[in-house]
Amino acid sequence: MATQVVTCFVSVHFDCQERMRMTGGRGRSRPPRELARDPENWPEATFVDQPQARVVQAVAQALTRQMTLQGLGLRRVAALSGVNRQAVANLLAGSSWPDVATLSRLEDGLGVGLYPGTNDPGSMHC
Repeated sequence: MATQVVTCFVSVHFDCQERMRMTGGRGRSRPPRELARDPENWPEATFVDQPQARVVQAVAQALTRQMTLQGLGLRRVAALSGVNRQAVANLLAGSSWPDVATLSRLEDGLGVGLYPGTNDPGSMHC
């Protein structure tokens, strides 16, 4: 019995202008704090026309508040949430764009909502 191997090549056209419109595109090439008018003032920096960076800023502020209220350091937050300690530090510093899984794990680990306008972890509503 003979085995037949078929090779298929797919041509993909990549439009650079489309990349800029895609989720995450160029908008995520710079960290949120660098999009602020006054990056050195993070997380209290002022933003103009950067709504997604303001969301990350609000999450960082909420996380800072919760850490202070609960008396937690980076290692303890990492242990409670399962989020790498460096990822927590990067979020607090505004040097990264947290993904949904990171935010959800932090909320579940701390037992509070961190996303703007929420009180409970988002996973409680699913």
